[in-house]
Amino acid sequence: MDGFTRLGLSSWLIEQCKQLGICKPTPVQENCIPQILEGRDCMGCAKTGSGKTAAFVLPILQKLSEDPFGIFCLVLTPTRELAYQIAEQFRVLGKPLGLKDCIIVGGMDMVAQALELSRKPHIVIATPGRLADHFRSSNTFNIKKIRFLVLDEADRLLEQGCTDFTQDLQVILEAVPVNRQTLLFSATLTDTLQELKTIAMNKPFFWESTSEVRTVEKLEQKYILVPEKVKEAYLVHLIQTFQDEHEDWSIIIFTNTCKNCQIINMMLREFSFPSVALHSMMKQKQRFAALAKFKSSVFKILVATDVAARGLDIPTVQVVINHNTPGLPKIYIHRVGRTARAGKDFCYC
Repeated sequence: MDGFTRLGLSSWLIEQCKQLGICKPTPVQENCIPQILEGRDCMGCAKTGSGKTAAFVLPILQKLSEDPFGIFCLVLTPTRELAYQIAEQFRVLGKPLGLKDCIIVGGMDMVAQALELSRKPHIVIATPGRLADHFRSSNTFNIKKIRFLVLDEADRLLEQGCTDFTQDLQVILEAVPVNRQTLLFSATLTDTLQELKTIAMNKPFFWESTSEVRTVEKLEQKYILVPEKVKEAYLVHLIQTFQDEHEDWSIIIFTNTCKNCQIINMMLREFSFPSVALHSMMKQKQRFAALAKFKSSVFKILVATDVAARGLDIPTVQVVINHNTPGLPKIYIHRVGRTARAGKDFCYC
């Protein structure tokens, strides 16, 4: 635990890390945590599964323990599932503080969320669209005194082509104080450097992984070129082959649209494969149930759109199949990172 001690973390946080089996800081944690504790804005760019979430959760919890008050930190993230995952890390690591958190995402009751916000939780984790809706429809709460603004998967939140995110983010930025610490983290951050003026970062500390390859080195990556009309037949054959050769197996299949996601899942169910779908057109309770059943191995196959590509920690995944070729390299990086977390080494395009 000497590594975490050198970073300036308190003994109670080091003990929490120890209980979770986190004994040595990763490079992104080693470089960013001291800078955040010193009060600097920070940008961290490192490949998926490198411990970026803990790199901002740990110093925020330390600062909160020194001066707990009201809504202390706002974390913005592009997907609902990732919001719940970040909240879980705050809860586990911040348990000794009696931490109060609030998750503000779409698909849930806005009145219940407004009541939670009115109780002034320490940490608010939100998707931009739903939080912006609260600001547009209600004046019952404010975040004028927050100390930290965190943008997780920052490149997705700041994408110029994503008009909805841009408009919602502008509403939120008008509501947060100018005097704050701003933290940005992602596996693919450099594309958004020109957008930093939008969120008024003040000479931020920037750290980027020196690795030229953003996918995990052990990852075995293959591509299969097949005629379009037999694409699904090859997919079924690939899954069947992997199922026959491996006793303990799990697969994520990424596709580009909600419609294709649903069709592929229905096809696999017809062939009696244990599959479940996850996409943005599903109700939130259905999305939670699908992800929970896949994580617990009730279903061995998750057919998903890129709603599952960002940040989700599903340690049992052994294979990622890209049913369509992603339009951008960074999307591919995020997709294949779902299996890189477990140290597995298969990916098919």
